[in-house]
Amino acid sequence: MGCGSCGTGTPNGCKSNGGCSTGGCNRLNVHDWLRDLPIDDIATQCKVVEVSFKQGSRKEFFRNTSLQHFEKGDYVTVEGVNGFDLGEISLTGELVRIQLKKRGTDEFSPEMKKILRPSNERDLETYHISKSREAAMLARSRAAARDLRLEMKLSEVELQADGKKGTFFYTADDRIDFRELIRTFAGEFKVKVEMRQIGIRQEAAKVGGIGSCGRELCCSTWLHDFKSVNTTAARYQNLSINQTKLSGQCGRLKCCLNFELDTYLDALQAFPDYADTLQTAMGQAFLIKKDIFKNLMWYTLPNNTKHFPLTIDRVVEIKKLNKQGIAVEELEAVEITSKNKEVEPEFVELVGQISLRSLEKNDRRRRDQQRSFNDRRPNNDRPNNDRPNNDRNQDRNNNRPNFNNGPRPNNGPRPNNGPSNGPRPNNNQGPRPNNGPRPNNGPANPNSAN
Repeated sequence: MGCGSCGTGTPNGCKSNGGCSTGGCNRLNVHDWLRDLPIDDIATQCKVVEVSFKQGSRKEFFRNTSLQHFEKGDYVTVEGVNGFDLGEISLTGELVRIQLKKRGTDEFSPEMKKILRPSNERDLETYHISKSREAAMLARSRAAARDLRLEMKLSEVELQADGKKGTFFYTADDRIDFRELIRTFAGEFKVKVEMRQIGIRQEAAKVGGIGSCGRELCCSTWLHDFKSVNTTAARYQNLSINQTKLSGQCGRLKCCLNFELDTYLDALQAFPDYADTLQTAMGQAFLIKKDIFKNLMWYTLPNNTKHFPLTIDRVVEIKKLNKQGIAVEELEAVEITSKNKEVEPEFVELVGQISLRSLEKNDRRRRDQQRSFNDRRPNNDRPNNDRPNNDRNQDRNNNRPNFNNGPRPNNGPRPNNGPSNGPRPNNNQGPRPNNGPRPNNGPANPNSAN
């Protein structure tokens, strides 16, 4: 929208600080798709240009009497009320004739104002000084209206570029006697005062905002012709009559309810008329809604909360039987199968795919496989005890005698080089430490003594 309503103050990407030739900074912008076409006859060219004021909040047509070439986005000084005003070129060429025809304005009207000259630095300086006063004037005018106890709401103040005229836009439910207010404004602001009443929708267009759809309001961007909207449009589209959901920021019904209404009306022509009720053996069936996307009509039966979807052909058939005085036994509802929802792929974290826990599981599985393999091997193929696998087995084998002549008893006493019933000799001549090394009286392996 306008540069004044965005956070940065300038449009992103245009690199021209608000003077973008595309007109994207203005409200109600029209794309000039005939801009690059060559001009065949200058005499037949449209001599009227469209000028926007206050970033597209107001647009008027002016005659280009000097036949100067203006581009979209150029600032021009035009005729005002007892002075001059400054605006921005928003549309030129043949598209202006289409806009004139749309607005019902005569291209050759003698009352149409003229373009004086391209804006110079002095005009721009006067324009910026006048625009800087608008915010303070709006706050003071609202306070004056509140002091006079007038049931009105001032929404916007627009000053002419030379500061000689001020237009006050307001909304009110009833007629307002603002003669005293005009005298207050004229004496305090020293301008010619014009009071202009606007509707609630026009006020929302001037203020702007974001709609429930997440986009800017249509009235602030492109919609300028406001049509009446009623709840019948919502009923044709099978929308719940909820004022909170159907109302826009202006407090009225949303204008977008009329956008798809024609499509729904065309689709509903294929549905039979006077099919609100059907006579059945179980009672009278009542129509609750029409589905134009599946061409189904939903009915309910008395003392039954179930909804029965019927095709259009079945409803026409039942109506013919009802006219003959025949009540159908069954409605023959269509079975609605729900579509299987596609399983969305889960989020994969590329950084933490490998974890320590997975490595521990793989290591534990590898040890279990090695242990089970050793258990299945025969005794002759198993490694000898005198060949330790690690340092711990080596220390244990060095301190323990190993007898390979026979099987080692599981629960028998440990063999000793001394007498079997005598005490074990102790070379340290002292108490045996709890955690000290085991005494060794001979070589670790008798077979390898030599």
